[in-house]
Amino acid sequence: MLDHIGQIPAFAARTFQDREALVFEGQSFTFNDLNSLIEKTAGALHSLGIGEGEVVTLYASNSWEWIVSYFAIARIGAVINPVNTMLTPTEIEFVVKDCDARAIITSADKAASIVEVKNNSNVTSIISFGTAPEGAVSFDGLISQNLTAPPMGNIEPETLSTIGYTSGTTGHPKGAMQSHKAVIFNGAMTSQIHMRGQDDVVVSALPCPHVYANVLMTGMMMFGTKLVLHKTFDPGLILQDIANHKATIFDGVPTMYMFMLNSPAFAEADLSSLKRCYVGGQTMPVATMEAVEKGFKIPLYELWGMTEIAGLGSTHPLYGKNKHGSIGCAIPYCELRIADVDNASKTMPRGEVGELMVYGPIVMMGYFGDEEKTRETLEPDGWLHTGDLGTMDEDGCVFIVDRKKDMILTGGYNVYPAEIERVLAAHPDVALAAVGKQSDEMKGEIAKAYVVLKEGATGSGQDMIDFCRKSLAAYKCPRQVQFVDDVPKTSTGKIMRRELHTLDTE
Repeated sequence: MLDHIGQIPAFAARTFQDREALVFEGQSFTFNDLNSLIEKTAGALHSLGIGEGEVVTLYASNSWEWIVSYFAIARIGAVINPVNTMLTPTEIEFVVKDCDARAIITSADKAASIVEVKNNSNVTSIISFGTAPEGAVSFDGLISQNLTAPPMGNIEPETLSTIGYTSGTTGHPKGAMQSHKAVIFNGAMTSQIHMRGQDDVVVSALPCPHVYANVLMTGMMMFGTKLVLHKTFDPGLILQDIANHKATIFDGVPTMYMFMLNSPAFAEADLSSLKRCYVGGQTMPVATMEAVEKGFKIPLYELWGMTEIAGLGSTHPLYGKNKHGSIGCAIPYCELRIADVDNASKTMPRGEVGELMVYGPIVMMGYFGDEEKTRETLEPDGWLHTGDLGTMDEDGCVFIVDRKKDMILTGGYNVYPAEIERVLAAHPDVALAAVGKQSDEMKGEIAKAYVVLKEGATGSGQDMIDFCRKSLAAYKCPRQVQFVDDVPKTSTGKIMRRELHTLDTE
């Protein structure tokens, strides 16, 4: 039995040995190869004084080094803090200070901007893939020392394993704490319900810090699946690798499928090896799912998850009915229910709208250092509020109909209006800013800012967007800006975001 994530690589090496495990940019690694690299990396981290229970931030683009580092951090009993690479240095500084990270593992393109973060926090080491700038150490140089990893610690399954930050409605991200048990359980159950195994080859360009990608990584190591990982998403290259590696599965977000369908390479692509595909990160319209299935000539299964549950919470099992428009049913040994939005203890009748709630071993331990937000999200009996509104049919399948909060899902990433509004409010020409959502064919949703200028001030939409880019990751910035005289408000002066669309002039 696997008690903690750090045990997975050795288990994989013993079980699958010299079978091909990972392919990245022409490099191939067996399960034995990965375990050896993970042991060397664990030894290197230990030599830097990083110990059990200390947090290590992982801030880098997709690579084999990312996967090795992920498991190496767990191998020494440290806590993994996977961070979205689209975050700015300012946002990274907030995260590492909030979780008191002691080291940052990053890529060469990010390292120089991260050195300053080290100077403003308790971070003692920055490790860089590729060339290391002044103030950082080289990842390659560290593992070349062949340092011995410490003995495997006696880490309990309920021990903290990861802190994954998710944007907060107040404008500051929250660190969802996951136990080793939750991460292992989610990866195992997802692979089992999808019937993934040694005969499967998965092609993916999902960002490694995303929980969906984490599930693929842990599943790969536990079930012997081969993973063909891409650094970034390029539809032509993805289609090419599906053919070259005779992939049986593709995992992606809705926009990836749309780009592939519209790619000039799609008409000639050999997809004959594919048996099934999965889509998550954002709900996909039924018409789009049907177009994908028609083009790919295989089933497309929708799934749903969130950072607070270490990955997936629902999906469609291969042995059940694939209901388009539904996110499926709960993964094994977990429960989903639709609760009254005003009384979480009351379960709504089948077919009636309420808030989707989750219960089971996948549910987070709470938000790091934030008891108030933890109490708001976790009920005393262990049920987790998801913030999604939906219905459940007689088969237990869930259909998402809306969002309880004002979150914007753009290309699979969570964006909160309050965070953008907080930045725009700092602009010298802005009197008031409100942010709503607009439908977008490729991204699903995009942020639109409605700005009231100060008297006598002038400004352009591009100026507002550029101002946001100084403080926010690109995906969080508004794509549209409209200048208005005022915005809809309640009697108490609160902005009515769902009424902002009434101001639209285009």
